[in-house]
Amino acid sequence: HVQLVESGGGSVQAGGSLTLSCSASESTSSGNCMAWFRQGPRKDREEVASIYTGSGLTHSADSVKGRFIISRDNAENTVYLQLNSLKLEDTAIYYCAAGFAGGSVFRAANYGYWGQGTQVTVS
Repeated sequence: HVQLVESGGGSVQAGGSLTLSCSASESTSSGNCMAWFRQGPRKDREEVASIYTGSGLTHSADSVKGRFIISRDNAENTVYLQLNSLKLEDTAIYYCAAGFAGGSVFRAANYGYWGQGTQVTVS
């Protein structure tokens, strides 16, 4: 059972930046896919970005391309999400996901482990 702990959320003005961290209780060097999802007020959970921790291959949602960057540090068992040029609509709880079972990396149901979430509020 993998435990995921997110940190780095907070309140920021539009146009600002934040960096979220997801620390995993097990090694991320297995090469499996990890991802960040978010759920805004009255919205469904949506994928933000994913990364295969071995190859470094990433995917990003169209809504965040060019603004958000996902990366990993396998030595620290940590995946990061750098949020730049934040917009009001980026306000959400951001969740880290692991335990990818295959299929679409954009589908929340394909991940078996989730963190507790970290709030990002853009004003």
